[in-house]
Amino acid sequence: METRFLQVDGGRIAYDVEGDGPLVVMIPGMLDSRESYRFLRPLLVRAGYRVATMDIRGCGESSAEWDDYSYEAQGRDIAALVGHLDAGPAVLVGNSYSAGSIMCAAAEAPALVAGVVPIASFVPNLPTGPVKRALLALVGKVVVAFPSVWGAYLRSAYPSAPPADLADYRARSVAALRTRRNATRAYVSAPPMSEAWLDRVTCPALVVMGTADPDFTDPVAVAELQAARMNAPLALVEGAGHYPHAEFPEVLAGSLLPFLARVHARVAV
Repeated sequence: METRFLQVDGGRIAYDVEGDGPLVVMIPGMLDSRESYRFLRPLLVRAGYRVATMDIRGCGESSAEWDDYSYEAQGRDIAALVGHLDAGPAVLVGNSYSAGSIMCAAAEAPALVAGVVPIASFVPNLPTGPVKRALLALVGKVVVAFPSVWGAYLRSAYPSAPPADLADYRARSVAALRTRRNATRAYVSAPPMSEAWLDRVTCPALVVMGTADPDFTDPVAVAELQAARMNAPLALVEGAGHYPHAEFPEVLAGSLLPFLARVHARVAV
């Protein structure tokens, strides 16, 4: 698929777009690339959607160096892409870190966003103690110094049904981190997103979580908290880890497609 580029303040955002119909924009988590959606994207295209996937700042094929890697900056990039494609309002799908970025986009540019789908989101966060925060900071420093640690993490992030191409995908991911240490450092040291952003999100939401996500002590409790906080339905993907869209794409599509239909029917009224 052809890689396209959108110039924004500070650099270029890489993206691709395929299909016809209502727009869905999918954004990967930190240190990942838009190919994270390589299995889910064709399912949505076949269902009649125009699907764009974009690389976040410093990752994938987007520019390597940026002055700002914040949720707010990423949210502006997402809104800029929707505006550039001139096909909104769009449903935004964001994994992990980027689940926060789609909230910023929805809050700042509500006319461009029809709905949001946070997958394996950290927003809002359950309370964490100083020991856990210190441990996370240490892990982040280790990933910057030794990118192979990220590859080891990816092995655990697909606990039930790792994709057949996971070994190759892991190798490409680790190789990319070796050349993009500034971006890695910025993401792993980012402060938690304030849940105050959620008060400004008025569009429909669908919360998605894998029941075996290794990033959370109790992923179901986290997801239930998020769904209650956003007054949103919850789609639990049984046995999935941190990337249910790549581990169980057909199962996720089974929950996502009805949500997309409801949202776009609402927009059309």
